[in-house]
Amino acid sequence: MKLSVLTVLYGALSLEDTLKKLSLLGVQEVELGCGGYPGDAHLPAAEYLADPAKIQELKDLLAKYNMEISALACHGNPVHPNAAVAKEFHDQFCNAVLLAEQLSVDTIVTFSGCPGDSATSQYPNWVTCSWPLDFGTILDYQWNDVLIPYWKQTAAFASSHGVNKIALEMHPGFCVYNPSSLLRLREAVGDVIGANFDPSHLFWQGIVPSVAIKELKGAIYHFHAKDTKLDAANVAQNGVLDTGNYADLLGRSWSFRTVGYGHGLEEWNEILSTLRMVGYDGAISIEHEDGLMSIDEGLSKAVSLLKQSIMFESAGEMWWN
Repeated sequence: MKLSVLTVLYGALSLEDTLKKLSLLGVQEVELGCGGYPGDAHLPAAEYLADPAKIQELKDLLAKYNMEISALACHGNPVHPNAAVAKEFHDQFCNAVLLAEQLSVDTIVTFSGCPGDSATSQYPNWVTCSWPLDFGTILDYQWNDVLIPYWKQTAAFASSHGVNKIALEMHPGFCVYNPSSLLRLREAVGDVIGANFDPSHLFWQGIVPSVAIKELKGAIYHFHAKDTKLDAANVAQNGVLDTGNYADLLGRSWSFRTVGYGHGLEEWNEILSTLRMVGYDGAISIEHEDGLMSIDEGLSKAVSLLKQSIMFESAGEMWWN
């Protein structure tokens, strides 16, 4: 495994200044945002595709700091019911694929997206229960009329350009938000579809990451290291479905935290050990979204804990067995 960072947290800095910071922390890889919700501060795909010299400059810069790219990040909603919004996200994803091909990167991290409830909708409709039966009708439309056809076509495009790992982040609000929905789309589309496994979005749903990792054996293509703290009193009062502002840290049922501030070292040891047991040996990419810490402090604390948990070396033979 290798320690990586999603660099969007340093979007106000140049890429070189960001790489310099990360190199001093012992980071080995970077996940670069090139469109969609993560933005493209460090890697505007259209500009790089229009100028091959910039691609070589990027390769040289990465080599200077002994960095590799773990994945390109282009999270979006390409099946948004508003056609103009969907097209923008789709075009950004396609540019990410073309750029990944030029950079010899085979993994793009994104969302599955979420359609509306019909062809005339203007906003996404995330279904969270099975009754009244109207919701079943919505799900049938979303999956069979929109989501599966879209990803069959888009996955074929990605594969034709060397991107054979579309790592969908299981995120509430989108059709793929847990292991069963991830595996449903993977079965329908093919093994180009896999998971960007982010425990932070699973913790608050009541999902045990180590159990989910076993369920997704062979289908985990990337990993985000981000934590979530559940407030027991607020959960007891209102449950885990929380639409409050992320800044309301006292009032929310759960909040994103830096690694170790939602769950301790033992939990993260279990997560990373289970990843190894199922054969995952890729990036452990820190995503910093902690409202109580500065970027530098939150990142450095995450790096410190993960350096204890990550198994950087191969296990070798069991000499005692």
